[in-house]
Formats: sequence, C-alpha cells, structure tokens
Amino acid sequence: MIVHWDGHELAQWDAHHQASAGALQQAWDYGTSLKLLGVPVLRARVVDQGQQLAQAQFIVRKWGKLGAVALCTRGPIWSKPLSSEAEALVYKALKKTLPLKGIRFMAVTPEVAEGQVHGLHPLRRVMSGMSTVMLDIGITVPELRAQLESRWRSSLVSAESSEMKVHRVGTNEGQYRWLLDNEKKQRLEKHLDGLPIPFFDMYVQSRKQPAKNILTLRSDLGRDRIAAMMFLIHGEAATYQVGWTSDQGRELNAHHLILWRAIEELRERGIRLLDLGGVNTIRSAGVARFKMRTGGKVVTLAGTYI
Repeated sequence: MIVHWDGHELAQWDAHHQASAGALQQAWDYGTSLKLLGVPVLRARVVDQGQQLAQAQFIVRKWGKLGAVALCTRGPIWSKPLSSEAEALVYKALKKTLPLKGIRFMAVTPEVAEGQVHGLHPLRRVMSGMSTVMLDIGITVPELRAQLESRWRSSLVSAESSEMKVHRVGTNEGQYRWLLDNEKKQRLEKHLDGLPIPFFDMYVQSRKQPAKNILTLRSDLGRDRIAAMMFLIHGEAATYQVGWTSDQGRELNAHHLILWRAIEELRERGIRLLDLGGVNTIRSAGVARFKMRTGGKVVTLAGTYI
C-alpha cells in the first residue's frame, strides 16, 4: 500500500470524486480555493498494486513551529468498496506518512453515518458528528414533488401562484456581491460561522467555465430583490451554501420556490445529489424544518476521529 502526497492529476481526482458524488470538502476546487486564501492543503492518493483505493483532501492548521493537525472532512473518497480491515489499513497508512513536521495529528470526519464505523475502529472519536439533509435529485420530478411534506408542498404551490419571478444570477463578481454582503451581515447579527466570504470568488473562478461551479437564483417582486440562494457544484453533487431572504420573501415562501427551481436546473445539469447543509433543531429549528420537509434523508455522521 503506497500513499502519494503529490503528483496528482486533476482529471483523475475529478473522476473518482464524481463517481461517488463526493462532498464539497473533498472537491479539488475546494482545496484550490482555500490554497489561494493562504490555507495549507494536502492531497493524498492511496494505491495498492497499481489500483487506487482512496483519495483524501486535508486542510492543515498549524501551531506555529510546534506542529500541525491535518483535517480530512467528509473523506476519504473510496474508489471501491473495502472491508473494515482494509479501510483501517488506509487510515493507518495516511497517518503514518502524513508529510508534516513536528508534532502532527491526523483527524478525519468521514462520510460515514453514525453507527456504521467501518474501518474507524482503531481510531478514537473526539467529537460527535454533524447532521445534514441529503436529497436524491436523480429521481423523476413527479417523484421529488410527491415526497415533499404536505405543508412544504402547500407553501411551494402558494409561491408558484404569486407574482414573484425567479432569475438566475450571473457569475461575475458584481452580479452576486450583494448576496455575499447580506450573508456577511446576517452572520454578524446571528453569530454564525461559515466559509470565508472571499472563498466564494475563488471557487467561482476555479474552472474555465464558472457557470459549472455555481448556481445562484434570485427571487424578485417587481423591481425588489426579496430572496436568493447560492449552490456550489462539485462533480455530480451540489451543496446549498448561502441563503438570504427579506421579510417579504419569507411571507411569500420565496425560498421554497427558489429551491424547487434550483432542483429542476441542477437535475438538467446532471447533478444527482443535493446536500442541503447542516441541520440544528435547537439553534435553527425553522431552517431545519425547511430542509427536512423536502423529503431528503437526514444523515448524522459518525464524528471526528484521530
């Protein structure tokens, strides 16, 4: 079993990531965008007898000259199903060859549901897992509509019959800047965390065709912007990342209409999995209900292991 920490090819990385509908945090563009912001990023490919077993992207947090921790979030991406024993050997190989100096730690928060530990058994869990809502949009539109919870569907019908118009927002910085300004404002007001605001500009421009990286939809009532949602596209999956609504947009269920239009467009682009983002039924109960009532599957990850 050999671990390659450099010499990776974008096309090969993309192929394995797309095949598994991998998470945003394991996408090549995610790492590249963070690198441009000065965040150290490591990429590894684990190969056995010439065949790739797994690939993993790590974000590095340094402690001055003392050492660092490399965090693999929602990875590794497995190239094929492995036994628990084989997965454990992959984790061991990654940890042993980690190319960091001084005191070094490897932390993994894998894309594994709680209770399905697989090859994590030799590692120690240090943090409980987050919950998110995963929506399979590869099924037909009628099937997607049928699985909507009745109150969510009623809100959508109401929004569809309103005078709101949904528009696609362009990928030039000036066209979506207002949404990120609102995102920054609501983070301060609600004490929320998230990716650095400059990250989005980097991500949009990380490929030759920015429209393939991002989808931003805006709802207007007359000449007024009343709501918007931004989705980051990564391979055959997408993640809901930024959302804003005015009081009027909230009253008219603008986000219900925007999300439904986004689902339709993402399906046309070949996207088969939509990650609606984390859910917290205590701190943000309303947002959690909005996501869960789409009919998506609530997945609680196994947690962080070292």
